[in-house]
Amino acid sequence: MNPAQARAARALIGITQGNLAERAGVSLSTVVDFEKERRQVAAPSITAIRQALTKAGVEFIDPNGGGPGVRLRGGD
Repeated sequence: MNPAQARAARALIGITQGNLAERAGVSLSTVVDFEKERRQVAAPSITAIRQALTKAGVEFIDPNGGGPGVRLRGGD
């Protein structure tokens, strides 16, 4: 997951950076710094952010020719 995917995922599910931080169990500054690429965020924090977004219904799309992306998981 890259910072642009994190921003797009948050927008898709309509949550704030603060709400994502709570869901992921990381600090708000960690989410902000990751999304704005201010510093290198630790891998476990990125994993926690990704897991929180996935749990909320986001699917991450690999860069398979068209670049990385996100979408909402389809309901069955």
